[in-house]
Amino acid sequence: MAKKAMIEREKKRQRLVAQHAAKRAALKDVANDESKPMEERFKARLKLAKLPRNSSPSRLHNRCQLTGRPRGYYRKLKMNRIALRDLGSNGQIPGLVKSSW
Repeated sequence: MAKKAMIEREKKRQRLVAQHAAKRAALKDVANDESKPMEERFKARLKLAKLPRNSSPSRLHNRCQLTGRPRGYYRKLKMNRIALRDLGSNGQIPGLVKSSW
């Protein structure tokens, strides 16, 4: 089980990304538009840099919904390999058979 603080920090990042997504996208469009003057593009980059760092989507990290573990994460199932194995062993995932010999 991951630390509660780390799980909460990740939730906070997700809220910040959702909150600033529109503003960040608009500033990026202006900053990357070659037809705009250089000064306007530079101002857009400065405004983009003033946004909170945790509002950037690249700072998000996938975590297991059951345990909060950040490693061994399967995107399709939204859980990590250990939680998947435990649920499979208990027969709670239909069609999944854990091999043992």
